[in-house]
Amino acid sequence: MIKQVLNRKVLMIGLAIASTLLCASLVYILIARPAVPAADPGPASAALTIIPAPTGTPRTLPPTLTSVPPTTTLPPTPAPGEFGLGAYVRVDTDALNLRSQPGLSFEPLFLAFDAEVFLITDGPRQADDFTWWYLTASYDAARAGWAAQDYLTVIPSP
Repeated sequence: MIKQVLNRKVLMIGLAIASTLLCASLVYILIARPAVPAADPGPASAALTIIPAPTGTPRTLPPTLTSVPPTTTLPPTPAPGEFGLGAYVRVDTDALNLRSQPGLSFEPLFLAFDAEVFLITDGPRQADDFTWWYLTASYDAARAGWAAQDYLTVIPSP
């Protein structure tokens, strides 16, 4: 009988302690809980990029017909030191106007500076007591115009 009383007493005391701890935990949670944020930012978004895996299947492109442009014959390169189509020239003055047309009355397009190198692509033309050559810069096709021969020196091909 003593065992039953002790067991019943132990059981009752255990339930009382458990109930007390449970109530104390609930009170602590209610008092110590964090404040609710004012605005909910909503769910976070993620960006996903799917990159297809390479395949081992070779791609064969159908043959395409391309037309071959007609070949243009270039004039023969002038002898060294002579002006002519295909010759390279160097500007031998501080600044030289390259013009839209051969002649002093035509609009200057830009200035070519001392030691600047050009390729002769057209000419010669006679105007205003000068021989004019159409020069093109090898590094920029937009830098092209007519220049008087008196301010140019033929140089070897670079």
